[in-house]
Amino acid sequence: MLFRAVRQVLIPLSHAIYRPTITGTDHVPRTGGVLLASNHLSFIDSFCIPLASPRPVSFLAKSDYFTGSGVGGAFRRELFTAMGAIPVDRNSASAAQESLDSALEVLRAGGAFGIYPEGTRSRDGRLYRGRTGVAWLALTAGVPVVPVGLLGTQEMQPVGATFPRRVDVTVRFGESIHPEAYAGSPAGKARRRLTDDVMTAIQGLTGQEFAGVYNDVPRA
Repeated sequence: MLFRAVRQVLIPLSHAIYRPTITGTDHVPRTGGVLLASNHLSFIDSFCIPLASPRPVSFLAKSDYFTGSGVGGAFRRELFTAMGAIPVDRNSASAAQESLDSALEVLRAGGAFGIYPEGTRSRDGRLYRGRTGVAWLALTAGVPVVPVGLLGTQEMQPVGATFPRRVDVTVRFGESIHPEAYAGSPAGKARRRLTDDVMTAIQGLTGQEFAGVYNDVPRA
């Protein structure tokens, strides 16, 4: 209920202030499990997608966002919780599997889950090779993948910026990719093909240059 209440306030407020361009919302199924697979340019992406989506979307978030102290920490914790964020400890040895298990739980409950196949933000604006977790989830849960293309969010909240700026931002939802088309292939090949097709669809929405390699998480 808190999730819905926050959305009812933040959606019209954010749209009035930032005036984002949102297209393709009819491609997002209104019920049932679905993956929203997006490019990743900024911290603000995990707020832009849920606020543009026609239905609530859950995302993974660093556990640090839920453990801060003081008024700021409490506000951040409540905001992330209200937005449907799921905490994950990135320093855990089993973080990757725990993340997939959390996503699978949301999908099997009929929810929408947002995922960044690149794994981390693109620092140079290029689109990096997708990791196959998105395909594993789609094939395991038997849910469609809706590709999402974000444009302008790196200017809206660049690395180091505290508050989002008023710039032109576009959120594009593409046509669903269904896992049934890949079910006849060997598991590894099916995951790779589905992932590559998702990344091609994202590139078609954003026009980004393909990097051709994986995007490594920067060292602390």
